[in-house]
Formats: sequence, structure tokens, C-alpha cells
Amino acid sequence: MRCLVAGRVQGVYYRAATAEEAARLELDGWVKNLADGRVEVVAAGAPAAIAALTRWLWNGPPAARVDSVQVEEWTSSVPSGFAVAR
Repeated sequence: MRCLVAGRVQGVYYRAATAEEAARLELDGWVKNLADGRVEVVAAGAPAAIAALTRWLWNGPPAARVDSVQVEEWTSSVPSGFAVAR
């Protein structure tokens, strides 16, 4: 899946916290900041783990304020492990 997260999600530890949660859920993929202020999350793995991460994205770390999470299907491959992309 690919999620585009909008709100106050840059500069508030959102990427690192997302990577920690995704690793805890044993997902593969990445999280990165976008130039427009959103955060992109691409994740692959067990459907229940994907659903759990999607729910988690609505909250994120304590300093974040999430206004929306747009979820899309992702059909391209993803690398093993979960990384914070630059």
C-alpha cells in the first residue's frame, strides 16, 4: 500500500516513528517527506500488519497532527526491511 499523510507531519519525528512501527509490524518499505509537506509511506507485508500501520498513521507520534491519510494500492516491488528515505 501507499499512504500520503497530510497535516503537521514533518519535523515532528513522524518518519522515524513510522519506521519503528513498521519494523515492529515486520513490514517492508519506506517512509519519506514530500516537497509539498506530506509524508509518503509505502509498505508491504501481511494484510493485518498493513491494516495496523494504516490505523497507526492517523495518530503518529505525539507532536504530529494528522489531517488526512490517503490510501492507495501499490503494485511495484519494495525492498526488504523498512527505511527512512531522504
